[in-house]
Amino acid sequence: MSLSVQFLSLLAMIGTGIGAGVFMDLIGTGVDATGKKSIIRKYAVPIEVVGWIVIGCASFYVLFIVRDGAWRMYDPVAQICGLLLYASVFHRPFRFVGRILNMLIIKPIWFIIRLVAKIIYYLYKVIVKIVSFLLTPFIYLYNKVYESLFKSDEK
Repeated sequence: MSLSVQFLSLLAMIGTGIGAGVFMDLIGTGVDATGKKSIIRKYAVPIEVVGWIVIGCASFYVLFIVRDGAWRMYDPVAQICGLLLYASVFHRPFRFVGRILNMLIIKPIWFIIRLVAKIIYYLYKVIVKIVSFLLTPFIYLYNKVYESLFKSDEK
């Protein structure tokens, strides 16, 4: 294996470390944003474990693409360097970009979804009220007939 391929694989492993930092920061931020009694907060540890498993699989996939899956001793060190690089250098810029994406993409989409859900809910309530208003005379007649049919004549 040439020196340039080893350097490229070292950069790839540092990149997976940075990606792992981003992904785990995303999971931690998502868990912190939920309420104290949320089901997400209740299962935070299993979610984080699944996150680490996904990171491990993605790292091996990158390793498989770069070096046909050949693992070297410096790969974990490179990934830890990537994690530390994310924590020291890339943490603030990634968080800034995340806040911008949240404001420009996620919040408007969430607003539209909630708006459509509320419109459907209010239409459902209006339809139910109209149908119950239209059925009121029939319900009244049914109750009168039902009472008269099953009255006992004996006293």
